[in-house]
Amino acid sequence: MTPFDLPPDPRCRTPIPALAEPRWEALSRLPIDARDEPLVPLSLAPEPLRAFPAYARLGVPGAVAECYVREGVYRRLLAAARSLPAGLGLVVLDGWRPWRVQQYLFDTLHETLHDKHPDLDEAALLARTREFVALPSRDPAAPSPHLTGGAVDVTLYDADGLMLDMGSLFDEATAASHSAHLERLDAPSEAQRRARDGRRLLYHAMAEQGFTNLPSEWWHYDFGDQLWAHYGGHARAHYGPTEPETLESRWRRQL
Repeated sequence: MTPFDLPPDPRCRTPIPALAEPRWEALSRLPIDARDEPLVPLSLAPEPLRAFPAYARLGVPGAVAECYVREGVYRRLLAAARSLPAGLGLVVLDGWRPWRVQQYLFDTLHETLHDKHPDLDEAALLARTREFVALPSRDPAAPSPHLTGGAVDVTLYDADGLMLDMGSLFDEATAASHSAHLERLDAPSEAQRRARDGRRLLYHAMAEQGFTNLPSEWWHYDFGDQLWAHYGGHARAHYGPTEPETLESRWRRQL
């Protein structure tokens, strides 16, 4: 099988900016206006937007077999996907995330880092864990980004439906996953060059639709949550914690 070369696109020539990691304590103090905007399922989306609920496929406890996002996020994702060159599409690996899943991911990474680096103190372990998994929080004033329906994990797929090599795996907790990591290589290999250009295309396609990127994860983008407000320079966030509608909640509202 030959390596996939991206179709010509000027966005592939524009580097990803190097941004500082978020200051979570300051970020969590940004006000939220808590818009009442529904979550919608991405499994209904037309091509070239797809959903692949990665955590459910991996058997993570509590993960749902659907990718939910706020309606405004859905429309922006579809616009980003439609802006891609022919033969490419956008796949969402995770959107709204139950608190139980957030807690599982945080605890699992924290324990793994502790096993690998027993010399790290708790403060250093917490910082390393939060580099890739936000602190689990259902606090209406400071929710974990994925609990709001405004955070999404995305990548690109080709005309055969295969995900592109982006230089590291989804959820790979190493420096190679930092969005601008490949920009710092003086002599990238052909594979690294292709991955760098893929990251650039993804970054700029998402940024054009108003998304911001978490610098430690090339796959993580935000709209409307506190991370988005922080990196986008907005005074307020739009989305607080939410949950998909259930039959019981619908009946309660109707009756």
